[in-house]
Amino acid sequence: MPNNRSVKKLIKKTTFLILIATILFFILTPIFFLTSLSFLSSREAYQFPLPILPSLKSEFVAQKSEKGYLISIYEPSTGEYESILDTNKFEKMSTYFRRELSIYVAPEKLKEILSQLDNGKVEKVYFTMRKSLWHNYKTFFKVTGNAKAALIRSIQTALVTILISLILGGMAGYAFARFSFKGKEQLQFGILFVRMFPAVTIALPMVILLAKYGFYDRPVGLSLVYSVGSIGLTAWITASIFMGIGIELEEAAQVFGANKLQTFFKITLPLAFPGLAASSMYAFIGAWNDTVSALILTQSKPTFAVVVYKALIGSTGKINLTAAGALTMAFPAVVFTLFIRKYINQMWGGVKV
Repeated sequence: MPNNRSVKKLIKKTTFLILIATILFFILTPIFFLTSLSFLSSREAYQFPLPILPSLKSEFVAQKSEKGYLISIYEPSTGEYESILDTNKFEKMSTYFRRELSIYVAPEKLKEILSQLDNGKVEKVYFTMRKSLWHNYKTFFKVTGNAKAALIRSIQTALVTILISLILGGMAGYAFARFSFKGKEQLQFGILFVRMFPAVTIALPMVILLAKYGFYDRPVGLSLVYSVGSIGLTAWITASIFMGIGIELEEAAQVFGANKLQTFFKITLPLAFPGLAASSMYAFIGAWNDTVSALILTQSKPTFAVVVYKALIGSTGKINLTAAGALTMAFPAVVFTLFIRKYINQMWGGVKV
């Protein structure tokens, strides 16, 4: 019997670990390939099979040709050199190295390297150059033009959404937790019912209203639309937090001379901060990642998500540059989540995640 129990326990543990490993594989694999793709040069990004990891440097061989200089690059997958350029124009070489290979090299440097072939003493020149890993990220902001402004607008939109959601949702949550009134349950269901509708269904009729009041194609207008769903969720989260805070604490503070406003800001609100932090995370991510509503509600002033989307579907967009834009978009959300993580841990009883 003990052996059978040990075997069953081992099987359960093994099955659980396999299940966890499978889930992590499907979650982390796309992130890994997206990250790797964002560091690949344009030439590597369109190779088949696609390199798993980006190269840090490239090896070249050059020799004289009828047009000038024939430059070949070493291909690790085949173990051979492949011709990439045949020209005598050093500016053209420098441009190709930068755009296709993510290598920044001045025309003068190339001229110095290839000058060894001009005296006829050597037939081939071998040289190695390091790649700029951040080339795709720099280039993405250059070729898209309005990416920097769009990134700022996305931050503004997300922060205003958080502000609206926390103020209105927090007030509603406190009212649900502390007061009894007619239609309370119906109102609780009603504000949550709004979240059942996709944001795009709210965005379509809001176009007319936002245009009428001058909020169309502005971050504030987007924030108003995003807040519609976030307020309900914030109200439910904060209501559960406020319910867990004993009203005796508020009464004790008032006994010692604090008024209701002082009691709320000095006693209740600090204790409810973990719930507010969790609500702000949901509001931020919802506003930051949205693309469809932003496409409808913006025209000349898109958000960063729209810029990345248009780069992906654009005819001239390169997949490695789009991957760099996508990771740039994910970075603020990750930083914000890590920043408020400790407060969310407090809401979960200090459990480390």
